[in-house]
Amino acid sequence: MRVCCLLLFIHVSTFSLLAEDRQSLPGTKMLTVEGDIASRLVEGVDRFLLRKTAESKTLRGHHWNRDFSSIEAYHRSIEPNRRQLAHLLGVRDARVPFDSPQILVTTERSGDVGSSDKIVIRAVRWPVLGHPQPGGANQVSLHAEGLLLIPTAESHPRVNIIAVPDADQTPEQLVGLDPGIAPESQFARRLAESGCRVLVPTLISREVNRRRSAKMTDREFIYRAAYELGRSLIGYELQSILAGVDWFVTDADGDDPRIGVVGYGEGGMLALYAGALDRRIDAICVSGFFGPFESMWSQPMDRNVFGLLKQFGASELATMVAPRTLVIETARGPEVKLPGDGGAPAVLTSPESRQAESVLTSAGNQVARLSELMNRDVSFHFVSPQSEIAFGSNSALKRLLQSLLNNEDQLSQLENDIDLIPGSGEPPRWQIKPDTARQDRLLEAMKRHNELLLHESPFVRAEFMKKLDTSSLQAYEKSVEHYRHIFRHDVIGHFDEKRLPFNARSRKTWETEKWTGYEIVLDVFDDVIAYGVLLLPKDLKSNQPRPVVVCQHGLEGRPTDTFLNDHRAYHDFAAKLCERGFITFAPQNLYIFQDRFRTLQRKANPLGKTLFSIIVPQHQQIVDWLKTQPHVDPDRIAFYGLSYGGKSAMRIPPLVTDYCLSICSADFNEWVVKNASTRHAFSYMGTGEYEIYEFDLGSTFNYTEMAALICPRPFMVERGHFDGVGRDEWVAFEFAKVRHLYAAKLGIGDRTEIEWFVGPHTINGQGTFDFLHRHLDWPKR
Repeated sequence: MRVCCLLLFIHVSTFSLLAEDRQSLPGTKMLTVEGDIASRLVEGVDRFLLRKTAESKTLRGHHWNRDFSSIEAYHRSIEPNRRQLAHLLGVRDARVPFDSPQILVTTERSGDVGSSDKIVIRAVRWPVLGHPQPGGANQVSLHAEGLLLIPTAESHPRVNIIAVPDADQTPEQLVGLDPGIAPESQFARRLAESGCRVLVPTLISREVNRRRSAKMTDREFIYRAAYELGRSLIGYELQSILAGVDWFVTDADGDDPRIGVVGYGEGGMLALYAGALDRRIDAICVSGFFGPFESMWSQPMDRNVFGLLKQFGASELATMVAPRTLVIETARGPEVKLPGDGGAPAVLTSPESRQAESVLTSAGNQVARLSELMNRDVSFHFVSPQSEIAFGSNSALKRLLQSLLNNEDQLSQLENDIDLIPGSGEPPRWQIKPDTARQDRLLEAMKRHNELLLHESPFVRAEFMKKLDTSSLQAYEKSVEHYRHIFRHDVIGHFDEKRLPFNARSRKTWETEKWTGYEIVLDVFDDVIAYGVLLLPKDLKSNQPRPVVVCQHGLEGRPTDTFLNDHRAYHDFAAKLCERGFITFAPQNLYIFQDRFRTLQRKANPLGKTLFSIIVPQHQQIVDWLKTQPHVDPDRIAFYGLSYGGKSAMRIPPLVTDYCLSICSADFNEWVVKNASTRHAFSYMGTGEYEIYEFDLGSTFNYTEMAALICPRPFMVERGHFDGVGRDEWVAFEFAKVRHLYAAKLGIGDRTEIEWFVGPHTINGQGTFDFLHRHLDWPKR
């Protein structure tokens, strides 16, 4: 027995010497990497996400189960994919029924804004979405506006067309009333002159405006709040188009209305989505848009669709149009560069003809068996206009109309009508002055609709959380797993990737009288590492496992901010906790280097992932490694983060359940309001954090619901009265719901608290330190 004790003493003494004198920790390799490890971390994650983006193309087939036994069987088999696409695009609200568009007439202007010898042009608007009112009424909250073109030669048009311009084009340009589009590309006018009834909706433009501290396009401005609320600008504009389809169907009074949608640039994108979603559309023409979707992350922010690439690329959308007609015109698309000044930088380039043809060929191969069922080829048509810059070519419009006309007489008439020399007829002319306020009205209406959704969102979340069982702690812990699964897979996003062995590397970099600091690097995935700094108190004893506090920095921060030079926000809280006897670990999180890390979020989103899809497994790897360390108590590892680290405190411990408690400092908020409100100065709607938005939190997880995933583990909020990230009343409102869960419903009120202090955006380190001592069972010194 004495020999065993002697050997144990020798082992412990040897370890203590090694821990103090070695340049690396026992059981780790020497860390030899020089330069900025944080930069290498971000570079590696970038490579990882690009690789996952490329892989998504080959994995989409797992989400499809096409049945080619009949045409109707095919449509039934892809109906789940249609529903999922509609959900991702935010096309999830019932449209307002209406009999016909309203002709916009005032005391100063008639409804007919222009005309030519072949068409009459009317300014119209039509209802799209509404919101419930007391008594069951549904008040219209979102209208669409645009132009309606009616041929003068026929009272009963042959076909109905929705012609969608690019976001930087107006309906007036597309019909020839205003300059800016060559006559041969005025496809709305040319189709109307050929006898079609044509509806031309107005899109929100890409005009850049300053909103508080950030410049951004009007499209990004609407996108931001809508995205947080599970909607999108794309979805709103699609709803406007589909409302037009509703009218065409209603107006046909049971007959076949024959409906086509044609669009250029942004309009081409909307036409493709509309055709994929709605079988009532008989033919689609997409110009200046079609091609691979894998570069979506670099395009204007409003094109971002969370999770799209998991199931849908351009090829898959084309198969959803089949067996209806899809015409792809490889005209040069709009080219836009947004440098970013608080808004998201972006580059929009014209799709390459070669890539577009390859994607369409792939789509044809996927649904080749439909051709056997129809005894004809699937109606995919690839058209290259003769002019390098033109769109709306004769060949594209002919293909579109040929699929919409029903008999030989109409086809014969088509040959004469559509071959008119473009622009040879009388051009349309203004009858009244143009309406310059339409864009502002649309922008205001979409902003107001977002605000209505925001107002309703607490009730939507309450309904969502109804399956949470608070009858007992045991029942609660069982029922909360359902929501943890949703949070992991549908909100944060989870890479089904096995983590690598630690391959831990370390080096002693800092030393004071009370602690020693080691840089630590761990492998996580191929190209992905975890990096941070471990602070070890110098009075470690072998028979006394210590609690660990993981101390998380905020935006643009580094581990050293938490323990060196008394940073004004952190006040060396990791070092101070270490001096109290805690082991501390300060990880390097991804949110550093401005657009470099924000681009990671943009690359992750189309995959159904976020920054935290990487950060969570990094932290799981960190915690798992900490548990192997000889002085760490594996059951007492806590999380404490400030600012963006506070955001981490709300998202990581719900999924890394090894964290025994969480402290959110300088961030806790009514988070959905902070992201989606245009009324509150503390919101992100006018700042440069364009990556901060998370899809559909309005319907799922605000900070109360995230805290519910931490519960019943201890949870604390640290809040300075003068912290500009929020307002006291909103913080108190959200925390009151957390307190109610812990104290009233579960009877564990001692496990949650909030500390208010007179101060700014900073670690206060008083009530939170007491909270750590109490719940980690570590005596104060």
